[in-house]
Amino acid sequence: MAKKNVPTTEEPFVPEQLERLENKGDIAVEKQRNKSIFDRFSARRDSKDISRQVRWKRRAGVALVISLLVLLVIFIIAWLFTTIGDLVISVENGAARKGITVSQNADGSDPHLELSAENVTEVTNITYDWLPTNLDTEKDGSHNGRNYLAYTFYLTNNGKDTLNYESTLKIIGVAKSADEAMRVMVYKNGDPTIYAKPNMDKSPLEDRVNFEFVDDDIIFHDTTEDFAPGDTTKYTIVTWIEGNDPECIDDIMGGYTKMQWFFNVEGEEL
Repeated sequence: MAKKNVPTTEEPFVPEQLERLENKGDIAVEKQRNKSIFDRFSARRDSKDISRQVRWKRRAGVALVISLLVLLVIFIIAWLFTTIGDLVISVENGAARKGITVSQNADGSDPHLELSAENVTEVTNITYDWLPTNLDTEKDGSHNGRNYLAYTFYLTNNGKDTLNYESTLKIIGVAKSADEAMRVMVYKNGDPTIYAKPNMDKSPLEDRVNFEFVDDDIIFHDTTEDFAPGDTTKYTIVTWIEGNDPECIDDIMGGYTKMQWFFNVEGEEL
């Protein structure tokens, strides 16, 4: 038997149903809004964390660079004080303005305002009689021996004025009182002069010493007059540890002495 078609009837859409749908939609929208706010908050928090990490890493990097620079400066200073040489020769500003220069060449070529002698390492004590007799004529520039420093250079007046210049040799660094037994021999245009610190007990060999140091820091100070344009003064300096000095004892082993030789024009500011 055939089924009867039941007619379908559409129920009317009452206002209560519409209100329920609207409320349901409002709840969904609110959930979505709340979720978005949370997500935005999390993003801001993550951004702040990342920013803090970036700042920390940046500061750590800057601190590391500064630390490395400090270590580099310390290393450079230590290197300068141990390997730059036992002797530096400097023409001061006042002399430089008047045309005074120093050179390792007899004709004054390749002039400088500063020269540095090669250092001497593993020095042991010797005595004057062991030194070569041709130290002033052997070679220009550095010509050290195994246990002594020897350096020859030339001071030239390249200016237009006749002047008086001052020469001062100073001790700028010393360890283990090595300067107590040190000898400094300076040839000036071929004439040698030996300087030493004063000792209470002088051996016969000490008769070779011409002058004592001016004080603990200054080895000598002198003035050369009437230094005319084109004039040149030849200098050779020799230093060694004198084995016959009463102060040449085991306590100074491993010590060092560093010197700087200054030249300036009399009456000129540095």
